[in-house]
Amino acid sequence: MVPEENKRRTFLKLLLASTVLPVRAFARSEDHDPAFEARVDGFHVYPGGSIQRALDAAADSTRKTVVVHAGTYYPPAPAQALVWFNARHDGIALEAAGDVTLTAENPGIALRGAPSFPAIVNHIVYFGDGISRNTVLRGFRITGAKGFTTGSGEKSPIEADEIRKTLFFYTDGGGIKVYARSFPTIEDVEVSGNYTSPCGGGVSVEHLSEPKESVLFRNCVFRDNRTQTTGAGFDLLHFSKATLENCLFTGNVSNLGVDVVGILAGGEFHPEHGSGAMTVFAGAQATVRRCTFTGNWNGVDDAGHGSTYVESIFWQNTAQGGISPGRHYEIDIEDGAGVQGCFIHGDVDDLRETLPHGANTLAAPDPQFDGQFVPRAPQYANVGYRPTAKRRTS
Repeated sequence: MVPEENKRRTFLKLLLASTVLPVRAFARSEDHDPAFEARVDGFHVYPGGSIQRALDAAADSTRKTVVVHAGTYYPPAPAQALVWFNARHDGIALEAAGDVTLTAENPGIALRGAPSFPAIVNHIVYFGDGISRNTVLRGFRITGAKGFTTGSGEKSPIEADEIRKTLFFYTDGGGIKVYARSFPTIEDVEVSGNYTSPCGGGVSVEHLSEPKESVLFRNCVFRDNRTQTTGAGFDLLHFSKATLENCLFTGNVSNLGVDVVGILAGGEFHPEHGSGAMTVFAGAQATVRRCTFTGNWNGVDDAGHGSTYVESIFWQNTAQGGISPGRHYEIDIEDGAGVQGCFIHGDVDDLRETLPHGANTLAAPDPQFDGQFVPRAPQYANVGYRPTAKRRTS
């Protein structure tokens, strides 16, 4: 028979257990987020979850992969970016599993009546100082920027205080902004349906000083982006470098309005003929291989030196929508020596007459594009963009 004292102790232990166990179970329930999961292969995010939380977790972990599962992800509050990478995130691969859309829009909390409605972030994806080619963005659709801007001065929640902030840090790059010493790899991404003022509706690259490397875009599509002034699809600012491989530009329209920045600086930028789907400023450099530019408001304007455009197609970039009065052009380039093996035909093929004509095909024949902009004409067998189907499924 158990002594009376032992019975009391047993009863007290059971009573204590009955009060403690539910509290522990409740704590586990609070910590568990069904939209966020840490696995052996990395961090997984599901609709309703925070991609930024997963990136921050990966930054503090040896697991450097973040997988975002099919759905649409939107900002929960006004901010400078929906997703941002800075030096602590270097080396992380952010990948889409299935069809994933990252949008700037949240009509439920955006200010109705504002010109930027329903967008509530400056940039959808931001790559900041300290990012190398080992940092990868893969497989997303990026859309919905509409000229929303918040923040000013040198302090920013998405970038270190010691990094200088220009006006364009806040305003340009509605889809993607690449800033300071930042050289990510961006693959199989569609940047579409974005607007900014003044520049870089789809993408803005701003390295601030002569970079040692270039940002890499591979197998990307820039579609139906718009901008007040320059570079509707892609803007490469002074002292910046970008490499584009197997990319498509279509439906992008620049010069929707007056070049206010140019007027304040003493003169509008290319007022007669306007800018293209891609703008490269003086001191910047683009390396473009096997890309296609078609159906944009102008093709490419490049005021840099040493850019190369190889085995690419520039076809009928005569879309309407901009305010510049001059004729549409395919290429407006100051240093055309690096344009080689391209097929070019539009209203004006070579605006400045700087291209080596013997190395390119001007007044090119119809490429006979199919629905995915693959040319069916035999002359185009080895040039231009080809779609890929490299999408993660799990």
